[in-house]
Amino acid sequence: MARNSVLSTRVLLICAAIGVATGILGGIAGWVTPLLLASPLLFLYGLVLGSHVLPGIIAQEVLRLPFVALITHVFAALIASAFNPAWSLRFIGTALLFGLIQEGVAALTRYRSWGAWRFFVSAVVIGGVVAVAVFFAANLAVMPLWAQLLYLAISVLGPVAWTAIGLAIGSALRTAGVARR
Repeated sequence: MARNSVLSTRVLLICAAIGVATGILGGIAGWVTPLLLASPLLFLYGLVLGSHVLPGIIAQEVLRLPFVALITHVFAALIASAFNPAWSLRFIGTALLFGLIQEGVAALTRYRSWGAWRFFVSAVVIGGVVAVAVFFAANLAVMPLWAQLLYLAISVLGPVAWTAIGLAIGSALRTAGVARR
């Protein structure tokens, strides 16, 4: 008797399709990032980086299965790397970090709770990690206090906004029957 695998070919193909679509967006974000970091609008970086939450959010909303966020993030990172090969390790590192955070929050509920609140918890955690990491990496302490505070707020709210977009896309895909067995 054959057992149904959680990660069936159908599930992997859905993860790959979501990964390709969101990887293209990630590649565009990779092109925008150096321009933004070199501009006076540096504090908007959290909004651009927040777009990288989409692969896991959409995959989890559509499939509601373990490991789909992480797998979809890896697919997206590989596609984004084709747009900007010099940033491949950054894309893969971000994919692993964001995917593991999203999987971790889902695992805390034993993959049984799929309410929007759960997705927003992972978004706030990701936003906090991003805010702190980039604050020190980009030496934002030299910016005026208002810009630092604005940066921190946008860094947390960016992933939250992208999560709302991802939930809407995932819900539409689910309604369209993508998750039907």
